[in-house]
Amino acid sequence: MNLHAYLNAWAAGRPVETAVATTVGRLAEAAFTLGDAVGRGPLADDMHELVAHHADGDAQRRLDILAEETIVDRMRHAPVRYLASEESESALDVVPGSPVAVAVDPLDGSTNIDANAPVGLIFSILPALDSAIATFRQPGRAQLAAGFFIFGPHTSLMLTLGEGVVVFTLDRTTQRFTLARPTVKTPKASREYAVNGSNARFWSDNVRSYVEELIAGADGPRAIDFNTRWVGALCGEAYRIISRGGLYLYPGGTRRGQVRGRLRLLYEANPIAFLAEQAGGEATNGERPILDITPDSLHVHTPLIFGSRDEVERFLNHVAPANIANFGESAPQAAMRM
Repeated sequence: MNLHAYLNAWAAGRPVETAVATTVGRLAEAAFTLGDAVGRGPLADDMHELVAHHADGDAQRRLDILAEETIVDRMRHAPVRYLASEESESALDVVPGSPVAVAVDPLDGSTNIDANAPVGLIFSILPALDSAIATFRQPGRAQLAAGFFIFGPHTSLMLTLGEGVVVFTLDRTTQRFTLARPTVKTPKASREYAVNGSNARFWSDNVRSYVEELIAGADGPRAIDFNTRWVGALCGEAYRIISRGGLYLYPGGTRRGQVRGRLRLLYEANPIAFLAEQAGGEATNGERPILDITPDSLHVHTPLIFGSRDEVERFLNHVAPANIANFGESAPQAAMRM
């Protein structure tokens, strides 16, 4: 079954669901275009040029800007009222009166392209409320759909419509996304974990001791060996962990700009958390489920720990919440700019 047929069957003529289905279809069109651009790699030297910095201060490549422009263009042909992007300081009014809104990371892990490693497009679809401010202040549990397109050895879409997780893969002979995995379930336990160990000196003592137990393997208190994997793109880690189990760790720490975590709640943590829970896993900021957090700004950051339920629970039991996030007790953020 192709993506278009799957979405139409799911929507079954219901107005909001039809809007969601149409929006996912337009995002797939954007992903098709981006996949071609990403696939050119070093043949598109101008696309890798650093040209600006986005709202969070991170460097923007020309390809990041192309990705956002492509998505904006496709959303103008979808029933999308508001669009918020990691690459832009404020949200866009797209199609007035439309029932849904989209938050998107247009090109997750774009620095991976030079190394021929995975990159992706992460998205979250929300009900559109009376204003952009109100819309993007909804907690993650309000999401109607979420997913990501990953450009790797194959181009795939991991998607949830709130009824489990499925995977579609681009069939280049038909130029269509075709259902590859009708059900994705995350194993409750795993011996793999993903963490950026270069940040260890910035972690709390409890986070550090937890990771040290994993590193100690069979010689430590866990008495089993673990494997570390880190690809430098959230979509790459999420595809692997949600598919076959594991634990992803990006806690807060004392590193400048990362007290509240490194990842963005709206564009990264919320959609990944929705997928994780729908696949039977868990996602937390160390204090509470990611999907229960109410954003206080458009670009708010959060710690993110997700994956196999048993290992997430073990992490939470090991680490005192106050050492991880203090999410609701941190300094007030600037007013949400729209």
